[in-house]
Amino acid sequence: MALGLASGAVSLSLPDVGQGLVDTLVGESSNQNALIVGQIRLPRVLLAAVMGATLAISGAAMQGLFRNPLADPSLIGVTAGASLGAALVIVMGGSLLQGYIGLTLVSAGAFTGGVIAVLFVYHLATSPNGTSVATMLLAGIAITALSGALGSLLEFFADNNMLRRISLWKMGGLDGANYPRLLLATVIGAALMLALPRYAKALNAMLLGESEARHLGISVDTIKMALITWVAIGVGTSVALVGTIAFVGLVVPHMVRMLAGPDHRYLLPASALAGALLLVVADALARVLVAPTELPVGVITTIVGVPFFISLLRKRHQYGMQ
Repeated sequence: MALGLASGAVSLSLPDVGQGLVDTLVGESSNQNALIVGQIRLPRVLLAAVMGATLAISGAAMQGLFRNPLADPSLIGVTAGASLGAALVIVMGGSLLQGYIGLTLVSAGAFTGGVIAVLFVYHLATSPNGTSVATMLLAGIAITALSGALGSLLEFFADNNMLRRISLWKMGGLDGANYPRLLLATVIGAALMLALPRYAKALNAMLLGESEARHLGISVDTIKMALITWVAIGVGTSVALVGTIAFVGLVVPHMVRMLAGPDHRYLLPASALAGALLLVVADALARVLVAPTELPVGVITTIVGVPFFISLLRKRHQYGMQ
């Protein structure tokens, strides 16, 4: 995070960053360092850390729920639904989407779209006999495909400016970071960090299978509903605030599981920490690689993370072959 505060179009030394933080805390924001650190970079770096942790811990919970290391939050349709909601507001809003109000409306549309998609998926997967994980997975794939098709239809009728806004939204970005957004993200992120680890033992039991978990006294359907609700809130908020950031929810928990084991008591908090680390590093790279232009952070997360992921997979394969 210190390196993230120092990196950007204007490079700062760590002592300059420290002085900028001190000036910000005491209310002295007239000098350049305090303005850059306190008003521009600090909310951005903190938002990156909170959103990275939220996406990663949500991904870890989904992988435990589906008992599949290749699962991620988008499987329940929340990401596609949120993207569709944002695209709908961008296309329908037109010239009304100016400045902070426009950004707020797009964020609200994204969150609403994500929640509606998850509710629809959960309704399709629930019957009098309970909630089927397999049906939820298939329903999520169907809703994701439908949302993608409707989004493409909106893009067909959008003008060039709308197309660019939708495209940048889908790539993800932290350029809209500010303290009100950081406050909302922190409240939601803190709630997830407190709530999801409470289900660690239940997730460990569900790794054995749903029947075995029920024999151990786990209320499987209640756990499913709780996990889906928390993940929908967390990922919906993330897409609403920073757009679609791929890779973090899928690969970070998988990496941590390969390094630290499958015990969710350690996997969930470790995934949150690793997700925060990855997104802070990716955002710093996005600001410096082609400075003063900023790259979409969603592109950087994939470029940075994939080589590590492939390396871990190769090591795992070699170890298995031995």
